[in-house]
Amino acid sequence: MTTSTGFDVRRIGGRIGAEIVGVDLSAELSPALFAEINSALLEHKALVFRGQDLDDEGQLRFASLFGELTTAHPTVPSADGRPNVLPVDGEEGVRANHWHTDVTFVRTPPKVTTLRGIVIPPYGGNTLIANSAAAYRDLPEPLRELADKLWAVHTNDYDYAAPKSDKAAEHRRQFVSRTYRTAHPVVRVHPETGERGLFIGGFAQSIVGLNGFDSRDLLRLFQSYVTRPENIVRVAWSPGDVVVFDNRITQHYAPDDYGDLPRLLHRVTVAGDVPAGLDGTLSHVIAGDEATHYTPSAA
Repeated sequence: MTTSTGFDVRRIGGRIGAEIVGVDLSAELSPALFAEINSALLEHKALVFRGQDLDDEGQLRFASLFGELTTAHPTVPSADGRPNVLPVDGEEGVRANHWHTDVTFVRTPPKVTTLRGIVIPPYGGNTLIANSAAAYRDLPEPLRELADKLWAVHTNDYDYAAPKSDKAAEHRRQFVSRTYRTAHPVVRVHPETGERGLFIGGFAQSIVGLNGFDSRDLLRLFQSYVTRPENIVRVAWSPGDVVVFDNRITQHYAPDDYGDLPRLLHRVTVAGDVPAGLDGTLSHVIAGDEATHYTPSAA
């Protein structure tokens, strides 16, 4: 599809994902051009911009068009001299090979995530992104009715796999240096489109009102709909690529399939709002704080 401002939107997945062709993110984007990019993001959930010539400053400038930026992470240090940039470095033990939505353990998870490819292995190291709205629509009616009523507790402090190196162990210590537990609706209403999506993923560790055994079974059941192959797009990286996804209605996963090869992305996230369930009830903090040092919109 060619837009009115002249760039092409080429779908790359049946239910999620599009490649944007004909946009130079290093240039100043007009309001009309950005409005069409944002509309494409709302429709396709994940966008890929190939071969962009961006540095950190350019990525920050582009990400800020979507709204106020967060700092890099609630607990993990930022890139040197770049408080809004999180290095995603495979050599530092940062291998996000579990399905998740970014930073859902705080009350205001990011609205949008941007990733920029810097060092890419010659094989592997892809990013998988799933459409949680399609997953919700796939649920049989009895499961949808159940999901509509449920709340899940998300936390950054749970049993990960044992770290495989000292660097990975240090990253783990940083990640849990401050504990957060937040209750979110299992079904979140998207604040711009009104779509309903399953708002769960790896940080969702229990269902409010249920024991651990029943919680795990239900979360596994709902998660199996998110990760159906029909609902996933796989992005193969090249250096310079920029990927943007709507963190409010997607999950993502980075397969750990590139051995000891280096892989480095830079992540910049946009501050989000407080998730709301079907009845308008908002997420609430159980443990920790409002993370205002991380999410300016929560101040």
